[in-house]
Amino acid sequence: DSYQFELKHKAIIDRFGRYPHRNDILGRHSTAEEIEFLKQPGSSF
Repeated sequence: DSYQFELKHKAIIDRFGRYPHRNDILGRHSTAEEIEFLKQPGSSF
């Protein structure tokens, strides 16, 4: 459902202020919290 997809995106932005998944490609450093988040099942799209 696209609405649930939007909510998941919003929760990530609300939590981190950005998409942690894009850090590497954009040359940004990930915080420890972002790294732990990205290790969790279901954190990617």
